[in-house]
Amino acid sequence: MKQDESRRGETESLRALRSDELPSGAVELARWLVGKWLTHDTAEGCCAGRIVEVEAYPVGDSTGYAYRGLTRYNAPLFKAPGFAYVKLVYGAAWTLNISAEPDGIGAGVLLRALEPRSGIELMQSRRGSTVPIRELARGPGRLCAALGVGVESDGKNLCTGSGLWLGTEQPAANSPAQPATAVGVTTRIGLSREMDRPLRFFEIGNRCVSGPRRLLTTLE
Repeated sequence: MKQDESRRGETESLRALRSDELPSGAVELARWLVGKWLTHDTAEGCCAGRIVEVEAYPVGDSTGYAYRGLTRYNAPLFKAPGFAYVKLVYGAAWTLNISAEPDGIGAGVLLRALEPRSGIELMQSRRGSTVPIRELARGPGRLCAALGVGVESDGKNLCTGSGLWLGTEQPAANSPAQPATAVGVTTRIGLSREMDRPLRFFEIGNRCVSGPRRLLTTLE
């Protein structure tokens, strides 16, 4: 698959997000990211999709990777909003976090699920041809596997419009305005402490959101 061919279709309407557009603060950034796009341009081709589920890990959160202070491993989380922190969990799966506070303050947003929209065949080649589309990037480890995200993206600025980058849809001229994404909020999952905090944000009604359906009762 040629990279220029893989950009056809929905990704042609995308505009790369600028660093100055990103809100500062883990909770604010997490909510804002729902409905935005994540794109990965690689030698194999381009994969992209809409972000439909995230979790915030704000300053002082004991479950966050920045909680114990700055180290050479978690340094991307202490950058200004919009930098990638790629973390290997359980020795088996990469996960993608995004820095969320002013430079020097550690906090982040975990990307939990993506709705695949472009490069689906390439995602299936990475995850398995029999995996349903809604399951390709449903969960933080699956998301990184489907998009081919690994340690090489750690520390990358996601607001450059190249490689791994964040984007937003640009409506065509004279087209009707798109309705705002319906965002729900509920508790985080997979934690052993601070699990009752309403810090998981998701697109209401989207089948690509991870976790049991019974946990998607919005708290707002």
